[in-house]
Amino acid sequence: MEKITSFTIDHLRLIPGLYVSRVDFVEGHPITTFDIRITNPNEEPVMNTAEIHTIEHLAATFLRNHPTAGPKTIYFGPMGCRTGFYLLLSGSLTSREIIPLMTELFTFIAEFEGDIPGASAKDCGNYLDMNLPMAKYIARKYLTEVLTDIDDSRLLYPTND
Repeated sequence: MEKITSFTIDHLRLIPGLYVSRVDFVEGHPITTFDIRITNPNEEPVMNTAEIHTIEHLAATFLRNHPTAGPKTIYFGPMGCRTGFYLLLSGSLTSREIIPLMTELFTFIAEFEGDIPGASAKDCGNYLDMNLPMAKYIARKYLTEVLTDIDDSRLLYPTND
């Protein structure tokens, strides 16, 4: 079998950033998949499931309720390797175009107070696996170390030389 696109990226050279993973077409309409890389693959510890779960609940709620991104949001969820998240948006978009949205999203998470949306036995299949303080820490770290003054090294995948 042929390798899928995400397995062709050199994870030894990949750093935390905001990348276009791929653009697919569904009935002629583009869908952009973004790689929101939070930790340095194979270098830093991966995120634990509780903070991933919390970020997923907060981000999905924020994005689907966003006045402009809401109608374009198809999916937000974690990578199996626990080093980041995938965001699927309707349209052919660049990483640079969504920096303001990602800054708004991660600021929302970093500053969130209160009950996590959907964190109840009625609404979620694993509602006890949440860690808001750690989710907020990760969001602040991503904001300051990645999104602030972001450049092409964190917007374009490393080339396979």
